[in-house]
Amino acid sequence: MMKLILSRLCSLSETAFNNILLACGIFLCATELYKQLFLFYFINHRHYDWWFFPFQLCSLPMYLCLAIPFMPSGRLKNALCTFMLDFNLLGGAAALIVPEGFCHIHWTLTLHGYLWHCLLILIGLFICINGRFDASRRGFFDAAFCFLVFCCIATVINALPPGRGRADMFYITPYAPSSQPVFHDLSLRLGIWPANLLYLFTILAGASMIHWLSAVAGQSGKNS
Repeated sequence: MMKLILSRLCSLSETAFNNILLACGIFLCATELYKQLFLFYFINHRHYDWWFFPFQLCSLPMYLCLAIPFMPSGRLKNALCTFMLDFNLLGGAAALIVPEGFCHIHWTLTLHGYLWHCLLILIGLFICINGRFDASRRGFFDAAFCFLVFCCIATVINALPPGRGRADMFYITPYAPSSQPVFHDLSLRLGIWPANLLYLFTILAGASMIHWLSAVAGQSGKNS
């Protein structure tokens, strides 16, 4: 049964692949809209909290799943699919290992957090099984360049809200120590910028490991 499912996933047409990604994007968008409205009206009493602005690393699949299906096949599409495999699968797994960030507000938002990050892992595995990523070294560098661009956008967003430190996209705000485990202590000892850079390099290292494992798995699947 499992072999049949894997076989069908591997042989999906481009249209079917795009439709599945689009469905995931619509689901993510709908649940994020619920989260934002719930926070705005019921938790923060009609005041917007920039801490919850949807541009964390794990927020990006919401946008990418809506955009990728309408992109022509090519290097950019491959890079973004590879990015979702390498970086968002990592982010989803890390968030489920340390779920404190979405476990203390309201039970519906906790459920949202678990569903969201489980779906990120499933999307990454779906891309891997379907082979819609660039397993080469260049493919990882393309995905890493996308990560760099998104980090720059996150940094700009962190500087925009009134008052410093209200937004913490990618958890690299330059105005306050990191809120992430381990890196919070490092930011107190080393400084905010060194700790943030070390945090980003750690993400790159984790993503490179996922990329390598996915490439090995893909090659094994072809040889079997």
